[in-house]
Amino acid sequence: MIYRIKEKFWSLGDTFYITDENGVECFVVKGKAFSWGNKLSFQDVAGNELAQIRQKLMVFKPRYQIFVGDELFAEVTKEFSWLTKKFLLDVPGPNDYSIDGSFWKHDYTFTRKSGCVATVSKNVWGWTDSYGVQIVEGEDAVSILCACIVVDQVLYTESN
Repeated sequence: MIYRIKEKFWSLGDTFYITDENGVECFVVKGKAFSWGNKLSFQDVAGNELAQIRQKLMVFKPRYQIFVGDELFAEVTKEFSWLTKKFLLDVPGPNDYSIDGSFWKHDYTFTRKSGCVATVSKNVWGWTDSYGVQIVEGEDAVSILCACIVVDQVLYTESN
């Protein structure tokens, strides 16, 4: 499945719209404008919350937690590396996602033991951040899309 993540240009707080390859809106991610750390709500088009993304503060490396309901489902952590960006999407069980990318190209891949399961490509020419996300059938789209939002938040914070 192919998704497009687009950040709303003029908004209080972070707002992202996620559409499918045909331009049909699938999800919306709404951030709180004035909060201590990033807090985002990942919702379907009807406004039902599917996940929450919360930034952990007072940590050595940038870390975000993904909650489904009130349960911690996964953590996204920026790993230390030279020249490239590297993140880890830690999900329950042994099959975590490694997120590797090129800082200069703004391209990322999600890999598991089975190989590449998603690719992300950033459109650097738009007024707002826009990403194409291609996810292999059978993978958890919500987790991967939440991690894409986290990567965007961390890189935006680092650039400012």
